[in-house]
Amino acid sequence: MVDVALREYRPGDWVAMYALDVECFQPAFRFSRRAMHTFAKAPGAITVLAEADDVLAGFCIVQIENQIGYVVTLDVATAWRRDGLAHRLMAGIETRVQTAGIMAMALHVHTRNTAAVRFYEGIGYTRTGRAEGFYGRGLNAFMYVKTF
Repeated sequence: MVDVALREYRPGDWVAMYALDVECFQPAFRFSRRAMHTFAKAPGAITVLAEADDVLAGFCIVQIENQIGYVVTLDVATAWRRDGLAHRLMAGIETRVQTAGIMAMALHVHTRNTAAVRFYEGIGYTRTGRAEGFYGRGLNAFMYVKTF
């Protein structure tokens, strides 16, 4: 098995991140090129990438706002799913968030994404509500939070 290394964001990484986002999500749930670029390099962003042989296997972007880390996206390439990479990315990002003095994380999950719901609940996120139309008309989300 190829070793996967976690690292911080570097200028230009957003291009490969955008391509992976297109692979991971249907159009209603993916970011535009501009949005990916903006999120990845925004002040207050914490971005962790997972690479295997210089190929992007996954990444996570968290935006720090009002003393809360908000998970903008967590993307894992199809070939790397169900192998613990999402857990590693979330553990890595949570450590960085805590090191920055932030004691809570929040995120949204599409209500029909049962795999993501199980994943986040399995790593300690608590459902706090529902956001109607969060992803667009008729595309609702569950809201989650985790405190450290």
